[in-house]
Amino acid sequence: MPTKTTQVSCQINAPRAKVYGALLDSEAVEHWMVPDGMASEVHVFEARVGGRLRISLTYDSTAETGKSSAHTDTYHGRFVELIHNERVVQTLEFETDDPRMMGEMQVSYVLTEESGGTTLRAVHDFVPEGVSAEDNELGWRMSLDKLRRLVEAERGQIID
Repeated sequence: MPTKTTQVSCQINAPRAKVYGALLDSEAVEHWMVPDGMASEVHVFEARVGGRLRISLTYDSTAETGKSSAHTDTYHGRFVELIHNERVVQTLEFETDDPRMMGEMQVSYVLTEESGGTTLRAVHDFVPEGVSAEDNELGWRMSLDKLRRLVEAERGQIID
């Protein structure tokens, strides 16, 4: 069975340590790791190797259908790898009864210094067959843009 992968990169005008910190801070994650049109709730977030995480994303519009319940996508997982200021790897799995949305996914964030800032590359492997590649990429772009704005704002940069 073929697997889907989504790769998205963004340039953030902030040091790697600041970006890495935002990947591992539950309050920051609740703010940025959510596509537009949804609200986030972090239930569990143990940012250490082997630590668990559980997050729900709820659509603002009741016209949208969730993967876990009527209007919510809930997923759980764990932290697999943390390399200080360089890399974060998590496994994630939707809480769903839909076989097309089942399966363990892996998300890797890789940080590199570039032009006085940080390039963040997010790789989402083993995306379930029920998630469209286009929607997944759009959601990641929205989320990483929120991350960029959050981290740059904390550094005193102008936000677009």
